[in-house]
Amino acid sequence: MTNVRADIPAKYKWDMTNIYATEQDFEADYQKAADMVAAFPAHAATMGQSAEGLLAMFTDFTSMLRVVEKLYMYAHLSADADTTDNHYQAMMGKMRNLFNKLGSASFFVTPALIRLDSDTVEKWMEECPALRAFSRDIWLAQREKPHTLSDECEKLMADMASGMGGASNVRAIFANADLQFGKIRDESGKPVQLNDATYVSKLMSSERRVRRAAFTTLYKTYTQYGNTFATLYNAYVKERTTMARVRGYADSLTASVFRDEVTPEIYNNLINTVNENLGVLFDYYAVKKQVLGLSKLHLYDIYTPLIAECEKEYSFEEATEEVLGTVKIFGSEYHDTLEKGIKEQNWVDVYPSRGKRGGAYSSGCYDTQPYMLLNFVGTLDNVSTFAHESGHSMHSYFSRKYNEPQNSSYTIFVAEVASTVNELLFCHRKLRESDSREEKLAILNQIMETYKGTLYRQTMFAEFERDVHAMVEGGATLTKDLLCKTYYDIVCKYFGPGVVCDKEIANEWMRIPHFYTNFYVYKYATCISAASSIVRRIETEGEAYIGQYLDFLKCGGSKSPLDSLLVAGIDMRDPAVIKTAIDDFADTIAQFKELY
Repeated sequence: MTNVRADIPAKYKWDMTNIYATEQDFEADYQKAADMVAAFPAHAATMGQSAEGLLAMFTDFTSMLRVVEKLYMYAHLSADADTTDNHYQAMMGKMRNLFNKLGSASFFVTPALIRLDSDTVEKWMEECPALRAFSRDIWLAQREKPHTLSDECEKLMADMASGMGGASNVRAIFANADLQFGKIRDESGKPVQLNDATYVSKLMSSERRVRRAAFTTLYKTYTQYGNTFATLYNAYVKERTTMARVRGYADSLTASVFRDEVTPEIYNNLINTVNENLGVLFDYYAVKKQVLGLSKLHLYDIYTPLIAECEKEYSFEEATEEVLGTVKIFGSEYHDTLEKGIKEQNWVDVYPSRGKRGGAYSSGCYDTQPYMLLNFVGTLDNVSTFAHESGHSMHSYFSRKYNEPQNSSYTIFVAEVASTVNELLFCHRKLRESDSREEKLAILNQIMETYKGTLYRQTMFAEFERDVHAMVEGGATLTKDLLCKTYYDIVCKYFGPGVVCDKEIANEWMRIPHFYTNFYVYKYATCISAASSIVRRIETEGEAYIGQYLDFLKCGGSKSPLDSLLVAGIDMRDPAVIKTAIDDFADTIAQFKELY
């Protein structure tokens, strides 16, 4: 396949005319949105005076946001298709500015909703039944009441928002643009420049010398700047803990999970349950040590694939049939919608090309179709990724179809559930149907890596994050030595006695950007746990349960994430959900050992 985007057949690329036929249409909508944003502050004087005034505010805000989100989708998808195109990068800059203006223009909404008493809201809903469509928005705002400041302070906080996050921004620029990691010799003895992106690929090398060189060289550079990274992270955590205190939360963890509509109990249940079952992870590392034939398993060995990449190559058409064959169990609406989206509506931008953003994702908004970005080169892993992203896209499809705009977006807490369900179902189906020992071992290896990386590694990160925030709240300053010791101790616990915890790993916290996204990583682990329980029920109960799962997909943002999962019969307050995922990991390890 060509590396030049223009030479890739249209059927394998997004059709941006599905959003705007021409850029003139984009510019017309941009001006419309800018005018709506400029006019919106007029609602500050009327939204709290009557039912009609409140409804008018909600109606205008929803309409305004729909236009802005559609504009953003056009700009962001176009920019990601070719990151070297300055025209679309400038368009993205325009959209970021517009979003900032929208935030400033609408800052008054939440404080005004908080001031409304419940009796008045109920009376207005009786007078104006159309208001009930926004009852969840009102409830979400009013639950913020204990943590909302005076109008003057809220305006100040809104104005300060653009100046927050400086430590995170500096860290990103420093780590991604300024750090130089030096060179190592690759498998052929040729000097190659090491960077944070190529580091992982070198850790997966079949040659131990290359793995060890990448590991020691990378962390040699990080440790030279440990004081700088510690100062940046201390500043970030101080910012988060201070904001939590100012708003009256017990701590920064409580403040963060409050936004997810959960409690610290969910967070701590995850950590506690994983800690009680570290033996399963130790079994995985014992298998890795045995298969790799090593007398000692070091941290620079743990990313080495147990099984070589499956030699079978898939065309995109074959991958499409694999994904559609997996989701057929969900019924005609799910299957046929996805099939039409892939084959007729250009939901997928398939192949890598010069300047295209790497990785994979699913995107879109209420007034667009789902869009999937892939960098497909025909591997089994690529097919699995396609199944994963199709889960995101169909979750979005159902959420938007079955909800009004204001309730059509599911929260981050459940965002990885549907995608992981599809990924696991695909892997399980291939295991049942494949006649190839090589392919089965590759699939089992992939499942084990998923559980190791998503359930255990993300929980390890979550534990470190929780503990260092608590240190700052207790009056500590996060120095390089304190952070390195704390991280190293947690790493030793999670890798156990069967892995040599090389001293360089104490610096790994410096290269994890997610630590600057407050208490985010735990949601990867809770999502794979929920997905494991759902997959188990799909495979054991069949149609009797599938309707229940589809009802979960249709919830969108109409319910809290915990209540949405309860629709699927999953109670994230119960540690048994986490244990189910751990048991599935253990079962996968056992299958691999038996087949190997």
